[in-house]
Amino acid sequence: MNIGFIGLGQMGGAMARNLLKAGHHVILHNRTPSKAEALASEGARVAKSVGGACRNEAVVTMLADDEAVADAAFGDGKLIAELPRNAVHVSMSTISVALSDRLTEAHQAAGQAFVAAPVFGRPEAAAAAKLFIIAAGAEDAIGHAQPLFDAMGQRTFVIGEKPSQANVVKLSGNFLIASMIESLGEAFALIRKSGVDPHRYLEILTSTLFSAPVYKTYGGLIVDEKYEQAGFAMKLGLKDLRLALAAAEAAAAPMPVASLVHDHFLAGVAQGKGDTDWSGLAGLIASNAGL
Repeated sequence: MNIGFIGLGQMGGAMARNLLKAGHHVILHNRTPSKAEALASEGARVAKSVGGACRNEAVVTMLADDEAVADAAFGDGKLIAELPRNAVHVSMSTISVALSDRLTEAHQAAGQAFVAAPVFGRPEAAAAAKLFIIAAGAEDAIGHAQPLFDAMGQRTFVIGEKPSQANVVKLSGNFLIASMIESLGEAFALIRKSGVDPHRYLEILTSTLFSAPVYKTYGGLIVDEKYEQAGFAMKLGLKDLRLALAAAEAAAAPMPVASLVHDHFLAGVAQGKGDTDWSGLAGLIASNAGL
């Protein structure tokens, strides 16, 4: 398939590489040109603008936030203006429900298709093509994008025909991860202050009550205090909690725990920890406990 790919951060770069490995013809654009040029030796073409990467049957965006996606689609990027009629925009970024709905309407008016397909998985999962992809949009548009999903992920979950439903699932999932980090941080602070070996405690947790991979991954980061190299930055976690709360307000669905965890992430960012891994929230909790 001839596709454009916009956004080559830790996740996007690995995802684009897997598309190339699967034999797709990929035209890349990134705000920092060197990241796109690094993939040219692997068969990618490099576009100088967002619009230049959009003259294909599909374009994938994997950008940091609403502002970046909106600028690419409606602003100087000219994604909607350059994307051909009947082509598909696959948004794999974690964005707000409101922006997803706006993109759906704009693409429909332009005779294009829009699929929201955010992902669950950290950079190592992206590199291994083991992402879980949450997709929503018109059935035929998702079918058109499925070969791309197959190249980047291990499983695609189709939620429905309204694209923003996928964004709700993604935001609610990130809320649950953030809440788990908060709870693990509090629990580890308690057992450390009580003289219990945290590695032994993690083994007990992940061998009994909480054997899910997410507990093993984040529990390991917390026990070893590996916060500096961010797989997912705390400032992005704060952004996602803000978007989850906005979705909750629009749906009249109170989320008091989300409000609490949001404020704790805000405190972390205010203390200069915004670029550390969001599991570093546990480090702030430990500090508050005098550890």
